[in-house]
Amino acid sequence: MSDLLKQLEDRSGNICELCGAADTLEQKVELAVYEVPDSPKNVKEISILACKVCREQLEDFDKIDVNHWRALNDSMWSTVPAVQVVVYRMLDQLKAEGWPQDLLDMMYLEDETRNWAEEGIQRGPQIIHRDVNGNILKRGDSVVIIKDLDVKGSSLVAKRGTAVRNISLVHDNADQIEGRVGPTQVVLLTQYVKKTSGE
Repeated sequence: MSDLLKQLEDRSGNICELCGAADTLEQKVELAVYEVPDSPKNVKEISILACKVCREQLEDFDKIDVNHWRALNDSMWSTVPAVQVVVYRMLDQLKAEGWPQDLLDMMYLEDETRNWAEEGIQRGPQIIHRDVNGNILKRGDSVVIIKDLDVKGSSLVAKRGTAVRNISLVHDNADQIEGRVGPTQVVLLTQYVKKTSGE
């Protein structure tokens, strides 16, 4: 067990910090670490403990079951900024339902936490990142570079065939992703990468 998972289990009392689900004899909820997307670099604690159902719905809008998220009327009072950010973003996403807007109106966030929450909210048309073959890229995917690329501002050349694991998406530009080539964090154009199979 990782140190982070142990810390989150201790902090949460071994329950999902969003919906309150816990493992029982009848059902395993598969609690795991969920890293909050679009987190500022200066924030240390960017992970929460979340069950499988919450994680799946956070990562795939099409799987959202609105009633599952009624539990946010409890978790919105969490004192953990990372939890507050995820709750705020989900309520914002569901606000057309009516009741989430009421909870948003009651929710108090420090300015810094509110800015963090707003960073990850999609305003306007959705930005979708696609590789050279049109496959949708998601945060955490692995890609392979398909052409030798000069890295701006350095003498580094990202060679064709180089695997880049655990990519992150540039949230305001569908043509750019970020990843590590050797020791260097670089921005790559999606037209020069191919998602690796099995992702």
